[in-house]
Amino acid sequence: MSLYAAYAGNLDARLMTRRAPHSPLRATGWLNGWRLTFGGEQMGWEGALATIVEDPASQVFVALYDIAPMDEESLDRWEGVGLGVYRRARVRAATLDGEEPAWVYVLNGYEGGLPSARYLGELADAAESAGAPHDYVMELRKRPC
Repeated sequence: MSLYAAYAGNLDARLMTRRAPHSPLRATGWLNGWRLTFGGEQMGWEGALATIVEDPASQVFVALYDIAPMDEESLDRWEGVGLGVYRRARVRAATLDGEEPAWVYVLNGYEGGLPSARYLGELADAAESAGAPHDYVMELRKRPC
């Protein structure tokens, strides 16, 4: 199994159950030195898409899943890896048990553009349901769209 650090919409456990039914949630944590942002507005269906970029002063809340080999291909398809929308990147996630090597999906597009209000609301709801701190969720809800 490999460890996947889900951020944005994949924080929603119900969605992950459908996208990766054989892959249990292991923990939640943070990607220190990364920032949640949006980009690829021209690739999105309703505006810019969520991604992360390196930023030493920031952190992103994540849910860590033990991804079964049979679910990896399904997640790649869902994230558009074969279409060049997202690519995998290696990161280190900080948890209560220490740092864990993991992988994430990073957008193959330039940072910039605004997400739709609906999409941003879904991301904030997903973060809240995953147990993200209240101030993190509120910052998501206040972002421009």
